[in-house]
Amino acid sequence: MTAATAATAATSGGLAERVARVRELGIVVALVVLFGVTGAVNPAFLSPSGLRDILLNSAVIATLAVGQTLVVVTRNVDLSVSSVVGISAFGGALVLADHPGVPIPLVVAGCVLLGAACGVVNGLLVGVARVPALVATLGTLYAVRGVDHAWAGGRQVNAADLPPGFLRLGSADVLGVPLPVLVALTVLLAAGWALRNLPQGRELYAIGSSPEAAVLAGIPVRRRVVSAFTACGALAGLAGVMWAARFGTVDATVATGKELDVIAAVVVGGVAIFGGSGTVYGAALGALLLSGITSALAVLRVDALAQTAVNGALILAAIMLDRLLALRVARALRRRRLRDAR
Repeated sequence: MTAATAATAATSGGLAERVARVRELGIVVALVVLFGVTGAVNPAFLSPSGLRDILLNSAVIATLAVGQTLVVVTRNVDLSVSSVVGISAFGGALVLADHPGVPIPLVVAGCVLLGAACGVVNGLLVGVARVPALVATLGTLYAVRGVDHAWAGGRQVNAADLPPGFLRLGSADVLGVPLPVLVALTVLLAAGWALRNLPQGRELYAIGSSPEAAVLAGIPVRRRVVSAFTACGALAGLAGVMWAARFGTVDATVATGKELDVIAAVVVGGVAIFGGSGTVYGAALGALLLSGITSALAVLRVDALAQTAVNGALILAAIMLDRLLALRVARALRRRRLRDAR
């Protein structure tokens, strides 16, 4: 790599990071406005119990959004996450209900491994078999949900059937912060550090920016894509545990349709749907914003169906904003190259 090429790459990376910070700052401003306006209309929205509910609601989606970000930055998408959450939640709850003596950490690990196995299947289909991610994960979305329904056989696991220790995972506080929120925060910080500091993390961005150039640069593209899907599946398995522990009552329909909320959180959070840019922090903020909007609509007594319209509008706005920012970055890079050429 020549000095000019290195300088251009550094400039491009710096611009992308500044754009990401602007997007994340915009979400923070939107959160402040949302909470301020809704709290002014109905002070109960900002009560400790109200804020706790918002954080708990966003914890599962934020965990899934972190995993989805790992996939989306490689220019792919995983639509099967909701089904993986469902089968992990039901499977873990069923094992605990039928075998009360099984150690809870073993069940948690089993759910994570089950999710990772689903992720490996997606990764092999996309990274090795070269099936388009949209098609492959749409297929596994229905396949995993079908297996879940066959396994359940119409059965429902109730909170009364589960050990109290497991249910405490979804309700316990640590220094006043709900445990699921701490789990989501830990996942967020670990993934954010890995993407920024580990070579494997930076390579995911390189793959999303240009898969062909990544191959020429010697990056093991197939292996990295498989690993991204595997991590996404493992986090979906963990989210399944969080879901079962919080709600207690689970069946084969758990988390149906939540893949759309996850993708909305990722896109609204500034992760480019065409890959190559975005952060897990933005995705988590997007999850918090969407959860806050849902709670605000309920407090303001707005029809629940309006949430779907709001999510759709936010996705469209985020995509248009990404396009505008991408064009501005491209123009800035062209001007920089012309100045360097002179």
